[in-house]
Amino acid sequence: MSKKSRESKDFWIFVGPSLFAITMVVIIPFLIGIYYTFTNWNGANPKYDFVGIKNYLGIFKDVQFIYSLKITVLYTIASVITINLVGFGLAYVVTRKLKTSSFLRTGFFMPNLIGGLILGFIWQFMFNSVFTGIGHVLGSETLSTSLLQGASTSMLAMLIVSTWQYAGYIMVIYVAALENVPSDLIEAAHIDGANGWCTFKHITIPMVRQGMTICLFLTLANSFKLFDLNFSLTPLKTTEMLALNIYNEAFMVNNMGIGQAKAIIFFILVTTISLTQVYFNKKKEVEV
Repeated sequence: MSKKSRESKDFWIFVGPSLFAITMVVIIPFLIGIYYTFTNWNGANPKYDFVGIKNYLGIFKDVQFIYSLKITVLYTIASVITINLVGFGLAYVVTRKLKTSSFLRTGFFMPNLIGGLILGFIWQFMFNSVFTGIGHVLGSETLSTSLLQGASTSMLAMLIVSTWQYAGYIMVIYVAALENVPSDLIEAAHIDGANGWCTFKHITIPMVRQGMTICLFLTLANSFKLFDLNFSLTPLKTTEMLALNIYNEAFMVNNMGIGQAKAIIFFILVTTISLTQVYFNKKKEVEV
């Protein structure tokens, strides 16, 4: 057997199982889902009719879908900013060579290990019982009112929980980026008289740009696709984000065709925004 044939065989031995799994679990269901967007299938009845693009046209007349799209975009903007700022701040702290750095890294990362549904129910109890109980004891009207009672405050509660959960994961990526900043560049900047802010702005930030691109991509995609916290923490129509709206349409109302059409539009939206963000950030990396 030639070297090229042996390498090809080794390649398919290692890649083949993963490629087969992805094809069966992701690619084929995705293509089947596209087909169902042109039908009125209810998800259970084997009989359905072909309706063309009717499902897609109806989506943009769906008031709840437009509302869900709006609050999803607003939530995504807020969460991308807060998660990245908090994650970068935590990374900056734990890379300062403190004696407790290892302990802090573990502590900050721990919330990411808790499942989203479980986390949502835990924080629901915290907002509705623990914090309000503390407010009653302290005589504070603000603390006595649960954040989950109003639409805007519920979104704030979800932002707090998602930041608390996900910032530790983003911190790990920023830690890796910060630790790869050459120390000699920092020392040279200090010798030339640059203060801490100038060093941070002109050396640290450009050198961790690649890590920022990854973190922005992850937080952007995950914030758009947020479902578990929305489902367990604030499952109301006034706080129904796109992923939950699609779930309710497909599995609660049994409009699988419309739900699939919404999912395809959602996929195109998230993919376009995420890849656009990566493209422009990659251009900045090249310029650095």
